[in-house]
Amino acid sequence: MSSTNQPTTDKTSRFTDSVGLIFDEVSATLVRGHAELNEDHHTPWGVVHGGIYATMVESAGSVGASYAVAERQQFAVGVHNATDFLRPSTGAHVQVEAKALFQSKTQQLWDVVITDTATGKVLSRGQLRTQNVDLPKS
Repeated sequence: MSSTNQPTTDKTSRFTDSVGLIFDEVSATLVRGHAELNEDHHTPWGVVHGGIYATMVESAGSVGASYAVAERQQFAVGVHNATDFLRPSTGAHVQVEAKALFQSKTQQLWDVVITDTATGKVLSRGQLRTQNVDLPKS
């Protein structure tokens, strides 16, 4: 968290870095980002691993949800991630868009769509339900 209590997207883990998701726009109700998927993200059968898409759903939804509650000294944690894998891909430049569907004092629901930018086809979509929790006391 920065001094303005807004989550920062420049502090990531090696795990999320390996996915390659870059956030382009972040607000309390909308998150947009992109990634370049390639052989590094493949299953042994040569297609992008579904866990990559699930991670993008979790990451984009959690970042937006955390922005929504930051002023209340809270952040959001995923409690349910339902990701559908619609099309196999061997690699693509993808656009990730997360939109808030429901936001309350305790929970939020986000819809996330992952699209191949070259074809315009949706590769995966997911819903992320989050729980708003208090920031740890320092």
